[in-house]
Amino acid sequence: MANILEFTLPKPQSGLKRVSKKPKITLKHSDQLDMFSEKTHGTNIYIMPSSLSPFEEAMMLDERGDPKAKEAYLNAVNLSDCEADAYCNLGILEYESGNTVKAIDSFTRSLKCDPRHFESHYNLANLYSELGNLPLAKTHYEFANELNPNFPDIHFNLGLVYAMTRNFKSALKILSEYKEMVPPEEGAVAEKLIESIKKLTG
Repeated sequence: MANILEFTLPKPQSGLKRVSKKPKITLKHSDQLDMFSEKTHGTNIYIMPSSLSPFEEAMMLDERGDPKAKEAYLNAVNLSDCEADAYCNLGILEYESGNTVKAIDSFTRSLKCDPRHFESHYNLANLYSELGNLPLAKTHYEFANELNPNFPDIHFNLGLVYAMTRNFKSALKILSEYKEMVPPEEGAVAEKLIESIKKLTG
């Protein structure tokens, strides 16, 4: 007779993860002299660019909660500017609008542009976990963990998926790793889960 899970599983840690990159600044050379430097002869001044890339503009709109952000991310995609990142952030906007199918499509398109895109793997894993598709959630969490093994939330969420799919040995291992990565107060939930799994498995 199969054991029945006798504990309530907590919700996955954190929500979806946006790509948030600093604008790439290219310094432009100028032959003007720097009048405020001790060495004025042959000194160069660098002029900061005044315009942002399409992806950076979309990020700014997104951060402000501007509804034009979706269109701006699509514009970045059409102009081949950080396509994987743009699709990823667009996926989050679709999810926040209640369009789960479009969100999954956007994350998948991001991975088509860059199969090793960390945020898109992590976001797909969270969505599939929420939808109850544990095999796909597990696949994407494992891939995200390969790409960024130092991100604690992946360990916790993957531990939940392992527990729900009755892979208790792997659940105990990765939840223990999670506890080592976070402060004791954050690891308390994982500790309770570990204790429950140990009671269940004898």
